[in-house]
Amino acid sequence: MRLFEKLYTLFIFLSVITGLVIGQIRGMETFGDKLILPLLIIMLYLTFLQIPLKDIKKSFLNRKFTFANIGINFVLTPLLASLIAVIFLADHPALWLGFIMLMVTPCTDWYIIFTDLAKGNVALATSILPLNLILQLLLFPLYLYIFSGTVGVVNFQLVIESILLVLIIPFVLAFITKHYLLKNKNSHFIEKVSSLPIIFLCLAIVAMFASQGSLLLSNSDLLIKLILPILAFFLITFIIGRIVGRGLQFSRANTASLNLTTLARNSPIALAIAMTAFPYEPLIALVLIIGPLIELPLLAFISYLIVFLDKSK
Repeated sequence: MRLFEKLYTLFIFLSVITGLVIGQIRGMETFGDKLILPLLIIMLYLTFLQIPLKDIKKSFLNRKFTFANIGINFVLTPLLASLIAVIFLADHPALWLGFIMLMVTPCTDWYIIFTDLAKGNVALATSILPLNLILQLLLFPLYLYIFSGTVGVVNFQLVIESILLVLIIPFVLAFITKHYLLKNKNSHFIEKVSSLPIIFLCLAIVAMFASQGSLLLSNSDLLIKLILPILAFFLITFIIGRIVGRGLQFSRANTASLNLTTLARNSPIALAIAMTAFPYEPLIALVLIIGPLIELPLLAFISYLIVFLDKSK
């Protein structure tokens, strides 16, 4: 496990603090705001370079696992997230939508680290990665259309433009780079840039908090308001994954993989959309920054909990 991956939560926290400090300098709010979008586009481009799209057929070799993953991630999860949001965040529309955006985007990178920690089937978990990415690219606009009305009048044209700018264009550029420009040099180049997405995400967070730091300071209770709904989501989803794994007679390793592929969330993609689609609702983006500060320690705890529960059987 690379150092950046081990200390991911710490780097995000330090980025938040750095952004808040820099934001106190006159003129940095405007400068930071201009940097957010290009940093996010670069981050997503570098992330998409690492997605093994040519291996997408492998995800269908284990059909039970594939359909269980799709069913939980793209059917049960949006319904569960909506229910939890109604219970805990009904009086806070921006937090409501930010929470939904976080929970309907399954992770396409760091869950592999936690699958390994949980002694899950890493190869199986990796094989589902490109399918999760493709489905969320296709379904995210639908989810956003359904749920975006909660923050009032939303310019859906801007939402579509944002998805095109920060998702589709980096995705296409990454595909062209891998399959036409790099060709046989894929693995060597990708290995070199594998840590760069985390660096650019941290830079984007610094820029975000430099431009919107005063908003967070005036809403410091956000973290407390988000802890309970995020904990509820992870607890219920974890239980669902264990029940489904047992019901489909998965091995312990495959059940662990199902747990992690349905628990981890893709906050960078959701954050990129929030920053560009909802520029006048910065609390939405703040939810997606605060989310990983809670999520990543939870995933680490759950990984060790899975090992403990499996050993006790």
